Amino acid sequence: MPYVDLHTHTTASDGSLTPAELVRAAADAGLAAVAITDHDTIAGVAEALTAGRELPIEVVPGVEISMAGGPKGSMHLLGLFIDHHNPDLKQSLQRLQAARAQRNPRIARRLQELGIPLTMDEVSALAGGGQVGRPHFAQALIARGVVANRGEAFGRFLAAGKPAYVDKFRFQPAEAIAMVKAAGGVPILAHPGLLGLGLAALENLVDELVSHGLAGIEVYYSEHHNNLARRLAALAARRDLVISGGTDFHGDNKKDIHLGVGRGTLRVPESLLGPIRRLATDGDQAP
Repeated sequence: MPYVDLHTHTTASDGSLTPAELVRAAADAGLAAVAITDHDTIAGVAEALTAGRELPIEVVPGVEISMAGGPKGSMHLLGLFIDHHNPDLKQSLQRLQAARAQRNPRIARRLQELGIPLTMDEVSALAGGGQVGRPHFAQALIARGVVANRGEAFGRFLAAGKPAYVDKFRFQPAEAIAMVKAAGGVPILAHPGLLGLGLAALENLVDELVSHGLAGIEVYYSEHHNNLARRLAALAARRDLVISGGTDFHGDNKKDIHLGVGRGTLRVPESLLGPIRRLATDGDQAP
């Protein structure tokens, strides 16, 4: 059975592989399809699509959008099969990128106030020309020997509630879902298991998001155990939502997550791709 990975990140956001490198790696891994879903940007999609034309793999243009809500104040929305040329989507994402750009110097200043003389030049160099995010601050802290790994960097400094954390602008769910739909894409709730909700509370949240046009749930994910995946699949069936799945691959920036297989046991069947593609192709995503 062929498999796919519908949640990956490149150097356009906080991954370590360029879009072309990621597509080649996915083809080498024998995947039938890979989706490029960088955080709040579609800057890597064109390069990935170009690389995919030379390889036996389907490249799905996508994005992962930060949106407000949930028990932690933040959720993520995947948009699959988006039109990466859509001007309204580009403009909306630029707003998120501007918010990130304003946030980053504030994180640097907080670290400096903690006695860590980290500069934005150091952090930007680690982004390789892509947008800067907290994972790049984590890399810089590791390079300076302040922390041993990414988990320690977030646990001591960068996670919500920690000394160097700075909140950022997020779209409301209705806005984020409308952005994806207006660009012809399929809006899918990313990694719902990370929200920390019980099943009843998650159902209520999904119902709210469905009222705004949510079309799918990411059921298969590196952090979702098998029992949770079964429950999420049943929830999707009850709400007539499409099912998606992916690893959340970041390359060297998440060394334990491998393309196509997560921590080694994840398998996302290619059969999931058809219903998502049809939902986009049929034009049912128009707001």
